[in-house]
Amino acid sequence: MDFLDLQDKWIAVFGVANRRSVAYAVGQVLEAAGAQLLYVVRDDATRDRVRTLLGDAPILTCDVRNETDVEQLPDRLPAGCRALHGLVHSIAYANYNADADAFHETRKADFLEAVDVSCYSLIGLVHALKPLLDPDAAVVTISISTTRMAAQSYGYMGPVKAALDSTVVFLAKSLSADSRIRVNAVGAGPLKTSSSAGIPGFVDAYLYAEQVIPRKRGLTTDEVAAAAVFLLSPRASGINGQTVVVDAGMAMNYFDRDIVRRVTSPE
Repeated sequence: MDFLDLQDKWIAVFGVANRRSVAYAVGQVLEAAGAQLLYVVRDDATRDRVRTLLGDAPILTCDVRNETDVEQLPDRLPAGCRALHGLVHSIAYANYNADADAFHETRKADFLEAVDVSCYSLIGLVHALKPLLDPDAAVVTISISTTRMAAQSYGYMGPVKAALDSTVVFLAKSLSADSRIRVNAVGAGPLKTSSSAGIPGFVDAYLYAEQVIPRKRGLTTDEVAAAAVFLLSPRASGINGQTVVVDAGMAMNYFDRDIVRRVTSPE
């Protein structure tokens, strides 16, 4: 028996933009596990761009900022997809400036748009698709490893991800009223993705993370994807309402002796 028990189960994966997307890595692991994949991307241009990456899997479009798009999504699922056993939410957006503003200068419109796309979209999609979700389905979103550290370059997306983590808990509780649907997040450390490339100062932060991580090598999207797929599987049936941190040990090692020495006793 396959350990993950995902063979032939339908999983909807939201958020593939290119080969470096976490959603793409999740899809590759799911495909290897024998799952039936349904991809949902933002628009026609994205669908055309990723079609060659995703093989024969059906690809739908849905702009999560558009309520009509979200509401009509269930009617557009492939005929063979009678139930969804999993949903992967890997969607985030922030309108960063070339020069990052101080946090207290965050513009209301930027903050609210980020909350809408990166957080509320999870609620909207689960609500729209709930009639199609198997009673034992699993929902997984991609968060960050900590929202208690003020990473200046990440800016207002820190509070937005904190809202996402809280949303995971409230969705898990809400869905428990009439199902066994689980909702969890993977709290990923810094990753090399196209999205992260748009974060001011990200390269320096990533290089620092590589030094803090005990193995001295950064986290990969494949590692995040493996954790997400486990949470989607029946093997994770005892995990619900959690943010599972996948950071290769970064958070335990900020005071690494060699790093402290370099800061306090520079050459």
